[in-house]
Amino acid sequence: MADDSRLARPLEYYRKFIQNDVRPDERSLEEFRPTVLNIGCIGTAEGSALVKLGTTSVICGVKAEIAAPKTESPKKGYIVPNVELGPMCCSTFRPGPPGDQAQYLSVFTNQVIQHSKCLDLEELCILPGKYVWTLYCDMVCLNYDGNVGDACVLALLTALQNTYLPTVTWNEDSECLETSDSTKIRLNVHSQPVSSTFSIFDNHILLVDPTKEEEDLSTGQLTVVTADEAICLVKKPGGSPLNDRQLAECINRAFSRSKEVVRLIHETLNSVER
Repeated sequence: MADDSRLARPLEYYRKFIQNDVRPDERSLEEFRPTVLNIGCIGTAEGSALVKLGTTSVICGVKAEIAAPKTESPKKGYIVPNVELGPMCCSTFRPGPPGDQAQYLSVFTNQVIQHSKCLDLEELCILPGKYVWTLYCDMVCLNYDGNVGDACVLALLTALQNTYLPTVTWNEDSECLETSDSTKIRLNVHSQPVSSTFSIFDNHILLVDPTKEEEDLSTGQLTVVTADEAICLVKKPGGSPLNDRQLAECINRAFSRSKEVVRLIHETLNSVER
């Protein structure tokens, strides 16, 4: 009977729970789903990570290639994030070119990297004006149950911290690059951006880490990206407005979430390196 009500009148079904400050999955309104990290899961990549946020799961692989730098930035490498949302992760997505949401997420993750300054692109320079590293960061959603943006940022950050680049030197005699896979250098990650997303229910109730069902019922959304002790990005793509108190509440919760995530990343990295 409960399932019939959920399908026929989902909004009323949710309201019965939320009036008691709880959600149908038994989480409180400000509670994130359990988060699981698996590092180094793609053996052919320079770095990789699998993130599970509840039943939403995203895998990220970092592949490094040598390329020529831009003329206007002869000492800077590239980072190219790409998010894939295919029909295997959710029936609402279709095969073919990236849809609007996938394109938005690719741009969003790139903005997170730029605003957080987690990478110094000059450190990807091999030989100024000639050779730099290009990092292709492919994030594939394996199962979509809401809040894939937070999962993508976490998968990307963790994969970058697991990335090791081959040692490359310039041979003056042969005038060519020599690559050594026997000695690798760990990518230097300067900050740790963490994304926290909130859905707005009934124009005024905040739900942290929304499921797909909650996203579909929401009247708005807010994403706060923090990096260490600073806010580096806030995204509010229309919908219900928030007052100052609600915005402050989201920011405070985002900072708390950031500490939890960074601690989880460090614990996972340490367990792998032992």
